[in-house]
Amino acid sequence: MSAMRTTAERRTTISQAPLPTPRLRLRPAASPGSARTALDGAWWPRTADPVAELPALVLALQDHGPIDDHCPITHILLRVGDWDSRPRRLWINGPADTRVVRLSWFDSLPTGLLTAIHADGRRVDLLTVPVSTIRAEAEAVMELASHPANHLHTPDLLAALTAAPRRTDQDGLPDDPEGSWESEGGRLRGDLAAQ
Repeated sequence: MSAMRTTAERRTTISQAPLPTPRLRLRPAASPGSARTALDGAWWPRTADPVAELPALVLALQDHGPIDDHCPITHILLRVGDWDSRPRRLWINGPADTRVVRLSWFDSLPTGLLTAIHADGRRVDLLTVPVSTIRAEAEAVMELASHPANHLHTPDLLAALTAAPRRTDQDGLPDDPEGSWESEGGRLRGDLAAQ
């Protein structure tokens, strides 16, 4: 039985808000013939609203490619449970062009995975760090996901964020040195060294 799309799902969504600079970390460009890593990097959105967050990400990913490569991102694959709404098309106003990017939503994608697809078929796989992650942990997991030697997939990286509970003081800061080190990414960086 196929589900009928509502008018809201078919409509192209336009973001009216100014675009923030995305918190994005991408691995260095791979040399030709090198093995593909599990992820191309990580992104830490500020909200779970795809209309507010995705336009700046798309433009940043376009700017990251080779200077002579103006092949636009045309399609983004997202996990349903990671976002607050599910628009099907998103209007992107860029400095060089204006276009519509198609958004596809899946329950079957791993938690935290976002895949952006260029018009020529190239793809960019990103870990999407949960919005509520504290800064030190977000930066550490983004560093790990974008490391050229990283072979961890999104479920393993997200599990590393929540593996060790932290005790906090009344201000919400870690109250023990070991917990503080953990929240600054020490264990996450150790995971990479063990690979």
